[in-house]
Amino acid sequence: MNQSAEPIVEDIVALLPRLRRFARTITRNHSDADDLVQVAVERALLRAAQWQPGSRLDSWLFRIMKNAWIDEVRTRIRRDRLFAPEEAGEHVGVAHTQRQIDAMAVQQAMQRLNEEQRMVVGLVLVEGLAYKEAAAVLEIPVGTVTSRLARARETLQAVLVDSGQEPA
Repeated sequence: MNQSAEPIVEDIVALLPRLRRFARTITRNHSDADDLVQVAVERALLRAAQWQPGSRLDSWLFRIMKNAWIDEVRTRIRRDRLFAPEEAGEHVGVAHTQRQIDAMAVQQAMQRLNEEQRMVVGLVLVEGLAYKEAAAVLEIPVGTVTSRLARARETLQAVLVDSGQEPA
């Protein structure tokens, strides 16, 4: 590890749960999410000198993660490979509680969103970033964040109502 990375290592470690949650939101796969977090942390540590002290470390890391995911998706498209998430069969034969059923309905609804909408939902609704911060992470205007989030909410609500689940 280079010398400039040492001051932010503890802060990055503290952000790992949030990074993993965001990664799961955009990748829709636990293994891919873990790999994405590892790539993002590695890139952040290698480029620690580029981080501006006083700015938000979480936003910087989310942006690194978003860019790493875009790189990965492009690579997969070039390789023309499809990955089926192992989690799809994770609960086969297991009795579900209402909470598990609700969680699965939300996961299915999230899969109906396009990648841009999932990223906005992940940053604003799951991670709690302000619209302006999410816009900075995604490198898009605040108005675009607002419209993507509105369309995502409409889609989620419609899918959950159609599936018999009550939207929160």
